[in-house]
Amino acid sequence: MAVVYNTTIDQGADWFFNITYADPNGDPINITDYTAACQLRSFPKAPTSVLTLTTGDGITIVGASGEVNLHATAAQTTIIDEGTYYYDVEITAPVYGTVTRLVQGQIVVSAEVTRT
Repeated sequence: MAVVYNTTIDQGADWFFNITYADPNGDPINITDYTAACQLRSFPKAPTSVLTLTTGDGITIVGASGEVNLHATAAQTTIIDEGTYYYDVEITAPVYGTVTRLVQGQIVVSAEVTRT
């Protein structure tokens, strides 16, 4: 079962979010050669996402340590309207394609005031 974690994105700023996939004892699970994806939507069944990150395009996996590191650029967060959104982060195993949802929740995008 995915961990529920609610967080915030500051509109117009870089956003970093790091997850470690671990077993019940807290030991990292090796996810070498896995891929990952994250989508942010206005509601869970919304037909389009307002932000999509994938392995190599905003997501970096550090396999042996079980780390999944997300980064959305300031340019990406600038175009997201302020408000509450839903997201999840899933990893896919390289051999059988098994998908595991690591985390899910709500993200509040806070409005940017300073513009250049």
